[in-house]
Amino acid sequence: MSIEPFSIQISDAEIADLRARLARTRWPGEVADSGWTYGTNLAYLKELCAYWGHSFDWRAQEASLNAMPQFRTEVDGYGLHFVQAEGKGPAPLPLLFSHGWPGSIFEVHKILGPLTDPEAHGGEAADAFTLVAPSLPGYGFSEIPTAPDFGQVRTAELFDGVMQQLGHERYGAQGGDWGALVTAHLAQRFPERVVGAHMNMVAVRPDDATPQSEAEEEFLKQGSQWQRKEAGYQRIQGTKPQTLAYGLTDSPAGLAGWITEKWRTWSDCAGEIERRFSKDEILTNLSIYWFTGTINSSTRYYYEMAQNPARNGVHGYIDVPCGFAKFPVEISHPPRSWVERGCNLTHWSEFDRGGHFAAMEEPELLVQDIRDFFRPLR
Repeated sequence: MSIEPFSIQISDAEIADLRARLARTRWPGEVADSGWTYGTNLAYLKELCAYWGHSFDWRAQEASLNAMPQFRTEVDGYGLHFVQAEGKGPAPLPLLFSHGWPGSIFEVHKILGPLTDPEAHGGEAADAFTLVAPSLPGYGFSEIPTAPDFGQVRTAELFDGVMQQLGHERYGAQGGDWGALVTAHLAQRFPERVVGAHMNMVAVRPDDATPQSEAEEEFLKQGSQWQRKEAGYQRIQGTKPQTLAYGLTDSPAGLAGWITEKWRTWSDCAGEIERRFSKDEILTNLSIYWFTGTINSSTRYYYEMAQNPARNGVHGYIDVPCGFAKFPVEISHPPRSWVERGCNLTHWSEFDRGGHFAAMEEPELLVQDIRDFFRPLR
């Protein structure tokens, strides 16, 4: 299959169906004055869904997404959607950006211009990248897998195939959330092509996970506490994602409740989600999941990891140069020593603001850190 231009085209009938479903939402009750303690707050979700049904302009967001140069191709018989924007500089370095869950290709829109045309955004032309940003398998506009094993390793293999199709035999990789694991796998499996791996969430670990300092002990303790308090979504998505999918695929309000809580909890918003994301941003991401019907296939990513960690987890030392950008409101906060024992760490940055969705929350900080890491590797 040749590489073909792609544009998003959602029908009027699909938009009307979404609005009709939102209007028929059957709302649950909630514990009085509980806020977000039990999960997504009822009053906020009603407000968000009312906006989605009456004020949200999908056509404007669709046009904005289509301003990014998008394509479809096939690798090993599987259809992949991706953005590719050519760099404007003397020698742009190809950079593969991998998003995560519950995000989408929408995550790349704030960093696309500054990375590809740095001179137009206050940077140096020599730092230009040609940016390639695929939708993960089963996410957004990539094909929905009907077979098992479309996890993190398979994704890395497919993404490397895209880069080879595009003629990028030497490239960098960057990602957060699942994208960080894909980035680590790319560096480990294709070191002859990947010049460096930059991550904004920890995706590597030492083979000997025995803590070797108080900082490492505290990190593991915090991880265990987070698993007990916040990882319920991982349990269901990692064991019975199909059961969850019926409700989230049928009800846009259910989908919004499931995803919006994560955007609030994992971002540096101090409990006020719209301090970080506008309703239009929240709903553009939600609408991609809704219109493509990919919440089910996206959650299967957790199943593949949970059921086959030996394959999909990152094991062994990564020799390719690695960089890590540490944002304060992230799911996990490894000490530098932990990361150094798992990879060839050549770049480490700590920031005083930002959370899990760095490309959308703090695009300027992330862009500068990517530039700084890759500059000596060009």
